[in-house]
Amino acid sequence: MTFVDDVREAVCSIPAGAVASYGDVGRRAGVGARQAGRAMSLLDEGVPWWRVVYADGTPPCCHGGRAPVLLRAEGTPMRGTRVDMSRARHHWGP
Repeated sequence: MTFVDDVREAVCSIPAGAVASYGDVGRRAGVGARQAGRAMSLLDEGVPWWRVVYADGTPPCCHGGRAPVLLRAEGTPMRGTRVDMSRARHHWGP
């Protein structure tokens, strides 16, 4: 299993209405935030990429800027244009 597979698995485990930061995904996959972001650029469109945001809650601007619309459609708590990380951050078990 490659770290790209680990990133895919981490992203796919984030439930609708929740998000994780690139750093969260990287820690889960055993890589850094930048490596997680790079791995995400290699994933297919079926992976819920919009559920991975910057640490301050800013959605990614890739994919035509669709992330905020997709996040709102899932009921993700937002504060203006950013995700409310205190309410929406996904935590993996121990």
